[in-house]
This record gives sequence, structure tokens and C-alpha cells, in this order.
Amino acid sequence: MGTSKTPATKRRPSTTVRIRRTARETFGYDELRSGQEAAVAAVLAGHDTLAVMPTGSGKSAIYQIAGALLDGPTVVVSPLIALQRDQVEAIGEQDAAAAAQVNSAISARERRATFADLASGDLEYLFLAPEQLANPDTIDRIRAAKPSLVVVDEAHCVSEWGHDFRPEYLRLGGLVEALGHPTILALTATASPPVRQEIVERLRMDGPEILVHGFDRPNICLAVETFARGKDAENEAAKREALVERVVAGAGPGIVYAATRKRTEGLAAELTARGVAAAAYHAGMSTAARERTQDAFMSGGIAVIVATTAFGMGIDKPDVRFVYHLDISESVDAYYQELGRAGRDGEPAEAVLYFAPSDLDLRRFFTAGGSLDVDETERIVHLVQLADDPVPPIALRDVVGMTDTRLGRALNRLEEVGAVELLPSGGVVSGDAGADPAEAAQAAVHAQDNQRKVDHSRLEMMRGYAGTRACRREYLLNYFGEAFAPPCGNCDNCLAGLVAPAAEADADRPFPLGSRVRHGKWGDGLVVRYDDGAKIVVLFDTVGYRSLVLDLVLGDGLLAPAS
Repeated sequence: MGTSKTPATKRRPSTTVRIRRTARETFGYDELRSGQEAAVAAVLAGHDTLAVMPTGSGKSAIYQIAGALLDGPTVVVSPLIALQRDQVEAIGEQDAAAAAQVNSAISARERRATFADLASGDLEYLFLAPEQLANPDTIDRIRAAKPSLVVVDEAHCVSEWGHDFRPEYLRLGGLVEALGHPTILALTATASPPVRQEIVERLRMDGPEILVHGFDRPNICLAVETFARGKDAENEAAKREALVERVVAGAGPGIVYAATRKRTEGLAAELTARGVAAAAYHAGMSTAARERTQDAFMSGGIAVIVATTAFGMGIDKPDVRFVYHLDISESVDAYYQELGRAGRDGEPAEAVLYFAPSDLDLRRFFTAGGSLDVDETERIVHLVQLADDPVPPIALRDVVGMTDTRLGRALNRLEEVGAVELLPSGGVVSGDAGADPAEAAQAAVHAQDNQRKVDHSRLEMMRGYAGTRACRREYLLNYFGEAFAPPCGNCDNCLAGLVAPAAEADADRPFPLGSRVRHGKWGDGLVVRYDDGAKIVVLFDTVGYRSLVLDLVLGDGLLAPAS
């Protein structure tokens, strides 16, 4: 007697098979890199996802593949028009799906055609500058299209140190809610643990998958040249001359970062006079001038860009051979983002910081003015509570008599404490109509004071990088939450023989890297690194980074595991 068989049913291919097939057949990727497949799988499973991957690791492939496999359009919020254009062209070359951009560089006719394609379902990828999301009509059109995925590229702009570059990113959490909270994919090349947490909170991500892959860039040689033998002016002149000599003698293309617009222009002029095809790049230039400079750099017409931190996001030039810093960055987060422009082709490159101790004074000056006035802040709360409709920030600015920067800082802190809400359109409404304006203002001022402490501690971590005699690669990777066993063999300290091989991991360390600890005064924090076995560095939630002498920690019981 034979056995009966049920009719065979056609099984849906596994998620892994679908991802790899789409990557290969639709986009031409022979294989996916570390972290890409995991991120796509998380998005397809419906999880809000934060992917932290180094520059050049193919983050765009994640949303390309995920978008192709999801029903409904994909909205990509990207900070630079040039980057949007490049991504639209790249998708078009693959003939994978329709892609378009909406920004200030396109005509009204193109804008209408793009939104018509979005409404009809003929457009899969819509690239937007964050400023476009202040337009209620834009939000309505996107909401009607029912996007399945919202991508926030360069997501570190959401974080505190990115505010000056793109404050519009702060409204993205409200945008996501206005769209009915489709799946969120946040992408960045640099995000330390506190920055990751801030991204999650500000984008209002729901139980997100946080994927951190491969911060190490072993092909980049890390070095610091310190100038501390003369007076401040002498040190400044010496480090500037040393940098110029190295650029003139070296092989480009390359990027030099400086702290101010004036310095970028002066240094670019000096390099040009020495025969280097150099140009300045900063936010004070017109959009057209910046785009011309960027295009010339990409095509090889300019060998060296001298820039403030406004330059770098989305620059996909694989053969940058060096990144030099005339001035110290305000944080390790910023520094790693900037040096990540080098060596994207995997070939040898170098990142050198030219450091004089007096450089710290300039950075401290930049962060010193970040306090809030309690009376001004209280008045903002009162005005918003009195209004029947959302209040435009420009109206608050004019009535209270604040600069845009001070107003933005106050609104950010007031939203953090729940006193106001920033709508995607840019308007401000009351977060809690019954809140006492005086109490809300005091809470906002306290939150800002804590943030200033964190900012100062981040600068101290950057100073620590400049001064360490340990492995610089270990220092950077520990900051971003990755363990590393030195020597790396490709930083100045390791090459000079200053770094001994690491002892057996955490055996002699009272608290493992990445563990949570509690301090009687500073509260809970995260163990970031150990310095030469003598100090432990902890990132505290409220006061930022603190370096503690390990013997005192053990002898006096200053730290305990957080419950």
C-alpha cells in the first residue's frame, strides 16, 4: 500500500536568499559586506534599525536592497544635494527602480512631476533635503504615498554636535510620527554610545536594532605631531609650516581641516602660492561655489581641499591619500568622521593631527557660549502656551530678541524636558499646556548645563587622543565601544615601539569594557577604556567622560556595577 502525499506548495524563498538575489541581480553586488545583510534583514523584519558602519562600507546598499524588497516607496533624507544627485544617478544606472530628488536645485516642474510619480506608485526612491520637510504640502504628499521605509542618512546630524550643520534634523522624529511611523533606517559612519542613544531618542525609534560593524580602518596610519616648545604664536606658526611642508611634499589628493573659515582661506592661499592646486571650502560660501569646488575636487581639478567641518558628508572620493588637521576637532566623534574621508579604496592613507596645547582654548571658546538664560527660556514657554496655533520660530526670535542659534538651543532643551514640541513644519506648540513656565525653564537650563559638561568632556577625550603614548587605534576604537588588542602596527606610537602587546583582555580589569557602573556623585556610566593600566575612563550619563585613577577606584570603592 503506497503512502499518500499532500500536494507540494511553493515556498517563499528565505529572507537571506531574497536579499542576496536582489543584491546580485538588481543592483549588481557580487556579495554583501559585513553588516549590510544583517541591516537589510532587520529592516525587512519591520525593525527600526540604526546601522553604524565606517565610511566606504556601502551603507547606501542597505536601503537600496531593502527598498526594492518592501512594498511602498522609500524616502531618503540626505543632507547634501550633491549626494542626493549621486545616489539618484547610481540607482538609475542599475535600472533597478525609479529614483528622484526634491530639493532647492530642481525646478517647480520637476518637483510636480516627481510627486505625480510618487502618487501613482511609479517612484520607489525619493531623496529629500531635510529643509524640504518643513513644507506641509510635501509632508501631505509623502503621507498619502504611504512609504514603507524612511531612511535618515548621516544620522549623527541628529546628535548634539551636529546641530550647527543641520538643525532641521531635529524635526525628523516628528516627521516619522506624522507619516504613521513607517520603519526607520538610520545610517552613520560615526556614533559613539551616547550619540547612538541620542539618535534613537530623537528619531523616536521603537525598540530598534542597533548594528555596529567595523570601525577599524587599518589602512589609515594615525599620527599626531605636537608643538609645545615655544610661545603660543610660535607653536602655531611652527605647526602650520610643518603641515604646509608635508602637503607640498606629499602625494594627494587630500583634505586639510581647520577650525575657522578665515584659516581655511588663508591656508588654501598659502598652498596655492607653493604650487599646490588647493581651494577653501566652508559654509560661508554660496551653494554654487561650494558645489563647483566639490566637483573640481572629485574630478581632480583640485588636489587639496582646505575645509571646515562643513565639508565631508557624502563625499565619495575613494583615493584621498591624507587627511590633516591644522586644529584639533571638538570631539573624537567629529575627528573620526573627518579622518574617515581617507583611504576609502583600501590603499594606504594617513591621518595626522597637528596639535598645540593652545588649540584647546579655541575649542573651549566655541563651546563656552552655550548657556541658556532662564528668563528668556521662561518667556518662550509662556508665549507658546498662550498661542492657539503653532508658533513660527522666527516670531519667537523677534519677540524674545534672541539669535537663531540661541533660540534653537532653547527650543531643543525645552522639547527635551517636554515643555514644547517642534512640529515637522517647523512650528512650535506646547508640550504640556499645564506646565509651569518657570519650572520648565529651570529644567531646560539644567539640561543645557549638563550638555555643556558633556561637550567639555568630549573635548577632553580629544585632548587625550592627542597626548596618549598608547596605541591610537585602540584609543579610537575603545571610544566607539570596540575592544582592540594593541599594538596596531600602523600608528605613530606603535611604529615607534612605545606600545607593548596587550595583556590578556579583561583578566586584570575590575570592570569589563562596555559594562555599566555607578559612581556615588556622577551616577551611572559606561566603561570606555583603560589607560596604561593606571586609569579607567567612564562615560557618565549626566557629566560625560571622566578619567579616574584605578588605584583610588579600587581602594575607595568609587565604582560599583550598575544594577
